[in-house]
Formats: sequence, C-alpha cells, structure tokens
Amino acid sequence: MELNEMNLLNAYERGFIDQDAEKVAHHPPQMIINSKEENVLSSILDEMEGCDAFFISVAFITEGGLATLKTTLHELAKRNVRGKIITSTYLNFNKPKVFKALLNIPNIDVRIADKQGFHAKGYVFSNVAYSSLFIGSSNLTDSALKKNYEYNLKLTSLDNGAVLNHFRDQFDDLWNEATPVDATWIMEYERIHKEQTDKQKILEIIEDRSKYQYRTSGAEGIVPNFMQQEALHSLKQLRSEGNDKGLVVSATGTGKTYLSAFDVKQFRPKRMLFLAHREQILEKARQDFMTLLEDSPSSFGVFSGNQKSTHSKYLFATVQTMSNEDTLGQFNPTEFDYIIVDEAHRSSARTYRRIINHFKPSFLLGMTATPERTDDNEIFGLFDYNIAYEIRLQNALEEEILAPFHYFGVTDYETEGLKIDDTSALSDLTNIERIRHLHEKIQYYGYSGETLCGLMFVSNKKEAQEVSYALNLLGYRTIALTGADAQDKRREAARNLENGHLDYIVTVDIFNEGIDIPSVNQVVMLRRTQSSIIFIQQLGRGLRKHDDKEYLTVIDFIGNYRNNYLIPIALTGDNSYNKDNLRRSLIDRTPLQGVSTINFESVAKEKIYQAINASSLDNLRHLKEMYIYLKNKIGRKPTLVDFYYDKDVIDPMIILNKYRHYPEFLQKIKEDDSTLEGPMDKMLTFLSEELAGGKRIVEMHLLKALMSGPVDKNEFQMEMHKQGYYMSDAVMDSVIRVFTLDFFRQQDILKYGYPLIHLDSGYIYPSELFESALHSKLFMKHYRQIMELSLLNSNQYDQSRPLTLNQKYSRKDVCRMLNWQKDEASTMYGYKQKHGTCPVFITYHKNEAVEDTINYDDEFLDRHTLKWFTRSNRTLASKEIKSILDGHQNGMPIHIFVKKDDDEGTAFYYLGKSRIDYHTLKETVMPGASGKPVVTMHMIMESPVEYNIYRYLDANVVK
Repeated sequence: MELNEMNLLNAYERGFIDQDAEKVAHHPPQMIINSKEENVLSSILDEMEGCDAFFISVAFITEGGLATLKTTLHELAKRNVRGKIITSTYLNFNKPKVFKALLNIPNIDVRIADKQGFHAKGYVFSNVAYSSLFIGSSNLTDSALKKNYEYNLKLTSLDNGAVLNHFRDQFDDLWNEATPVDATWIMEYERIHKEQTDKQKILEIIEDRSKYQYRTSGAEGIVPNFMQQEALHSLKQLRSEGNDKGLVVSATGTGKTYLSAFDVKQFRPKRMLFLAHREQILEKARQDFMTLLEDSPSSFGVFSGNQKSTHSKYLFATVQTMSNEDTLGQFNPTEFDYIIVDEAHRSSARTYRRIINHFKPSFLLGMTATPERTDDNEIFGLFDYNIAYEIRLQNALEEEILAPFHYFGVTDYETEGLKIDDTSALSDLTNIERIRHLHEKIQYYGYSGETLCGLMFVSNKKEAQEVSYALNLLGYRTIALTGADAQDKRREAARNLENGHLDYIVTVDIFNEGIDIPSVNQVVMLRRTQSSIIFIQQLGRGLRKHDDKEYLTVIDFIGNYRNNYLIPIALTGDNSYNKDNLRRSLIDRTPLQGVSTINFESVAKEKIYQAINASSLDNLRHLKEMYIYLKNKIGRKPTLVDFYYDKDVIDPMIILNKYRHYPEFLQKIKEDDSTLEGPMDKMLTFLSEELAGGKRIVEMHLLKALMSGPVDKNEFQMEMHKQGYYMSDAVMDSVIRVFTLDFFRQQDILKYGYPLIHLDSGYIYPSELFESALHSKLFMKHYRQIMELSLLNSNQYDQSRPLTLNQKYSRKDVCRMLNWQKDEASTMYGYKQKHGTCPVFITYHKNEAVEDTINYDDEFLDRHTLKWFTRSNRTLASKEIKSILDGHQNGMPIHIFVKKDDDEGTAFYYLGKSRIDYHTLKETVMPGASGKPVVTMHMIMESPVEYNIYRYLDANVVK
C-alpha cells in the first residue's frame, strides 16, 4: 500500500472511529463552519488553487459569491485548468447578470439543471494526487461561503474512492441532461426573470404597504447604529468630566455627519455652527440635519460665498467664508455653544485656526476619517488630545455599517520593454494596449448591481483626460475631473454619475474626500499608492451602502511601484510596518470580517513582495514621522510603550532593531540631547537588544526582583516554577550566563561591556555598575520602559515552554532558549546537534545565485510532512548522520525553524518538533552540477504547520 493511502486511511480512522488514534494522518475529514479563524471560502480556495479540474453543483449563485472566486479562476485559466458548474433557475434567485458574468469567465462551462426543485450544494476539486469534496449547506454566495452559519463537510478521496465516483456519476448524469448557458439562453431568462420580479414587487407592495411607507419615511426611521451609540455615550461622558472639546475618528462612510447630528440632538444647543471646506459638503450636511432634527426648515441656513444666512439656529458655513476677519467680526465669540469641524485633519490650517481661536463654544467637536501624519499637524492638540471615539474600517465592516467590498489586486499592463512604474511616461500610461488591458480587467471583475457607477483614480491631470477620451472611444461614458474644474462642474458630474448618465468619473485626487455618491459600485485605482491614508480615502468613496449594490468592487492595478508595500497596510489596518506581518497578510484568507475579501493575482502579489523586501520601513525619516505623529496625538514625548499601545504607529521593536536603544533614536531625531554614561549606555544596549522582545520573561522577572535586593537563586527558581513559567536547573543556569555575559560571543561582550549580576553563596546580586545605574533617574526612566515593553511582548509567547509555535527566533535566540552554554549561531550551518537537542534551520526559497552544494530541495509535502536534506557530502554511514538518527531514537528532540527567504532577515518561524520517518531515509545526490552525496528523509511534524504560514511559505504548492 502506498504511503499516501495509508495516511489517508489513518485520517479516516481518526475522523470517524477514534480521534485519539496516534497515527500519521493527512487530509482528515473536516467539518467547516464559518468563524473569525476559518471559513468555507478559505478551504475551497485552497483546494481550487492547486486543482487540475473542478466541478461545482449549487442551486444559487450571487455576484458576490462569484466575485470571491474570480482571481483564482483567472490564475487557473493561465494554467489551462477548466471547470464545470451546474446551477438552477430555482425561485428565479439567480440574476441574469450572474449568468452573463459566468459567460465572461473563459475557463468555466455552465449548465442549468432540469431537475425540479434542484437544491444541491457540492464542490469537487481534483488534481493528480487526490480529490477534495465539499458537501453541505453552502451555495455559491459570499454570505454562505464566509459569514453565515453553515455546515460543510470536507472529504478527501483517492481517484478510485466510491463516494467520489458516485458524485462524479451523479454530476455527469445531471450535466448530460442539463441546458447549456449561452447568450440566447440568457436573453430568454432575462425576459422571464423580469416578468417574475416585477410581479413579485407588486405583490410585496400590496401585502406590506406599511413596510413600503416606512422606506419612504423621514427621521422616525433613522436610529444610531451600534458604533454611533457607543460614540454618543463617549461624547456625553467626555462632557460630564468637564471637557469642552472632543475628536471622533470615524472611517469614511460610517456616518460622521449623522453622528454629529445625533450628538447635537442630545446636547440641545441654542445655536450650532457646522464648518466644512466645501459648499457641496455643507449642502449634504444641512439635508442630513434637517432629516434628523425636529425643527422647521428655516432653522437650517448656509453661510458661504453664495448664501449668507447669518441668523439661522443651525448654521452651515464654509471655512473660506467664515475665516475672513471681517466676517468673524460679525459674530460674538460665544455666538455658538456647539461647533462641529468636519474633516478636522485640516484644522491645523490657518483658516481653521482663525475660526477656532475666535469662538468660545460650550463644546467643540472635530470629525475626521484619517488624521494626517505630518510634522506640522496639531489636530490632536486643538481638541485637547481628547479622542472621544474611534471607528476603524475593520470594525465598521464587522458591524456591517459599511457596504462590504471585494478587492482585486491585478497586474498592470506589461509587455516586452514596457513596465508601468514610478517613472512611466504619459505615453506609456495612456498606451492603447494598456487601455485595452484596463477594459479587459474592469469587464472581468465587474460590479454589483445593474448599472455601472465607477470612480477611476489616475496619476495626473493629463492622464485623466486621455484615459477618459480612450474609454469613451471604447463605448464608455466618462468624464475627466481635476482640481482645475469648477465646483459646479464637479457637482454636475457627480449627479450624472449617480443618475446613471455616466459610467465613470476619471480623476486624480479631488474625490479623495468630501464627496458622497452612495451608488458607487466600482473603484478603479490606476495609479501608485501614495499613502495608506489616501488609499483608504479613495476606497471609502464606494463603501456607503445603497439599495442597488450588494458590495463594492475595487480593482487596483499594481505596477512596479516602490510604494506597493503600503497596499497591505491600508487593507488590513496594520500600521506596525512589521515586514513579516505585511508578507503574511498577502495570503491570509481571513484579514477582514464579514463577506469582504482581498484577492491578488499572482504577479501582482509578487510585485508587493518585492516592494516589501526592498523597502526601508525603518529609515529615519519614516520613524521620525511616526514619532511626531504620536507626540502630537498624545500631547507629550512618546515612550516605547506608547508606541506599543497605539496601533496607528510603528512597532517599537523596529526602532530597537535599528538603534542600540531608544535614547540613541531620540538623539538622531533631535528630540533629546541627554546622554547616558559609558557603562549605562552599554547596559541599556544589552537590555534593549536582548530582553525587550520578551521571548523568555523569567530573565526580566529576575531583574525586577533584584531591584528590591539580593535574590536567593533557589527560591527564585521555585517561585518561577510555581507561577507556571518554564524553569529548570538548566534554564536557571542559562539565565545567569546571559546576565554574566558568559553566554555571548566576544564581539557581543565588547558591545555590552559589563555583566549585570554576580553570584555569591547561592545569592544573585546586581553588579556594582548595574546597581549604580539603578540610582540614575535617566537610566531608570528607560530601564522601566524596556521592562514594561518586555512584559507586554512576552504575551506573544507561551512562557511555560522554551519555544512557542509560529513565533520567530534567530539562531542566537534558539541557542539561548534551548539552554546552550554558548551562542553558537555562527557555526550552525543549517542544523546542529548539541546538548541533547537538534535545531534545524531551513531557508525555504534559496537565492538563485546560491551554490549547488547548498541548494537543498527542502519542502513541505503537506502541512504534516517535511522533506528534509542533510548537509551535502554526507552519507548514511557518516558519523554526523548516524549520531542524529541514533540520538533521535533515544529521545533527542528535533526542532524545525523555517523562513521564506533571506529577505526576511535572520529570524525563522518555529514550526515545532518533528520525528524522523525512518522508512523514508534515502541516500541521493545534490541537485544541480555538484553531484555530491546527501541524505534525505521525511520529518513528520508533531503539530501540522499553521495554515497561513504553510500558504505563505509555498502558496502555490499542490497539497
């Protein structure tokens, strides 16, 4: 019996007979239920990516459900992989537009089941090794695949399995009886569907007239959403504590204007002033307030260049008009007891500040979606650093306040000799072939609803004009708008787009904010990402809910841009600028809650990887920008711990990985000129570089204990053990060697300079210099920060074990965590057997220039099995190999550490212990020209490799 058959049998034994059976089991039967950690869509896409053919049988398909598969289908088409879908017209649920979209996908054949009441849900994905079947309750809808509570059973079968063949037979019978979908069939179905839909609408209106009336009613139908309720409570609480200013950070589309109106309603001011920088915003705000507040229309006035309603109870004014000194003189400073500043990130401008300084309201409310990160922005100070509430994009999507979106990162046009990058000429950007490529992608990825309503963002004014012209030649109805166009022209274009008289507005950046077109169902980004803030502003133009769309389509054309690394930052909201997080986010199937998805074509994804690897996210300019932003936000000089807690700024460990310690960084950015004396400087360097990461927290607990006096070594060891920390005689000895510097190599000893402790008669004492440092206010200020940061970082690690699964460690870290006497990282050479352990370090993707003698073909065959190569020039008779094999049989653990490539730096993911499958031991030769002998074997992982790490290491592997 083949090994894969045995593993599959073991999997089914564990799945259906005995879950505790201790056997190697691959591809177990699995019940999949949508949750934050996993969903049906993720599992389906995993199998779909590596399949050679697929067969789907579902009653219902929605545009959103189909959208979730489009990128993978595109990649399969490049491999000439085709699939078949059987669906239905049951209850007229499937819209004609869905069938048109299916017909537009070149590698799918679609037929309509002729069975009465067809309600099947089954997915099969086949490759050369096996087939995967998903049988359960999920139709091909984005809600069923990602959000709804659904039961789906995933089964794996070899080619001759009875269940698989029974499904195939049933599918083939259905297929042969089914009606092919083509343009003629769709035309007839469209006629029938319209008749049935029109009848249904009439019946709904007749049977539920009150429901229809409610839809057209006014303020009584508007209530605060969940997040607005929380914000209103926070604002009320802020005022009850005596504060007269507050800032609300609220993602685009989450209802900032309504929130401010709700707060005005609960505050009940005598007079209110609403400030905005555009008259278009004022008109919309005035309409929203009129809808919500129970006052006569005459109470709501506009004060701008064209209108001068100075005496209205609720006054909506442009900043440009109100900031005029003569105008301000007409208003008493206490004229308004409630003032709202819209787009408050602009409030550090002179015009805004002139108004804010003039008036003395009882309460000043600032609202912004994106506080700018610039050196001169004092927005937080203007509102007394009172952030009343924050509604982030991720939270708003989870609470379903916004329309969900399907993001598609697609490859920009490329041909021999032409690649779109930061320096591309206008002739390249408007090349007719690029326009055709654009047309092809926007047709393929489509939009939700019956009428296209799109915004297209390009790089410059001339490109906007020429792209618009070229699209019009292709039959689209578009207009180019730039900052040079008058407000009246912009308003007219927005009306035409919303009314269906335009397909696209092509613009540079004038629609980043302040425009409200809820019916926008497609956003096209045909330019490099300038910043994550601008990205989110442009994405947000289509996130408002609208009856005519189920979701927003975002099509991002990704060229060879240096700033591509900003895309995952913007999409995930992870501003830590941690490269590992950014890389992994590209293959994470569950970064967004709800039905929203993030999809990248393979070439586009590779361009982002390249940008991440090439970027200097720790450059001084960027770090200083983050520092100043945080300083402005909290109103004082931030500490390392402030960086840790604020998720809008960089991970503080990036600072400590760049500079010896925080004071050195502060000196570099000219924020602090105080210096530590020689020994204190070196000791703080040691603490920052070796302990701030919190990988083994008992070390920091020992230092904390030493602040109260000498520490009894045995009592400390017992106390740590009692508290559940990983502790033994070997660990205690290792901790001591770290603090005496005996663990380190000579170059580190010279850098760190001075031991922190010494031992005497079973007691641990601080060294003389360390004790002296503890009496320095400057040293203690930074020492306490390192201590607190280390304790916070330690929460990422299982402190009851020496190593934590899926966390990253350098070779030096591993020597320390495994209690080796010395740091032997420099002589590790891939693996080393010592002190009863054997860590194995694997760089999964080798550099193309690597020598044949070290170009090993290490790879995961699946999440359970690693095919591993020893060093070259080794045979089964080699002393080194025999020692590892014998040692492992006698209980020596083998620890597996893997990184994707050398661009990740020196740290490796710890994937756990493994055991050697002695049946697979094989002596072979190195690939390539060297021909040197090497030993290979399978390592069976103690725990299957974490799902996202496995995909990250080799996302395209056929599992």
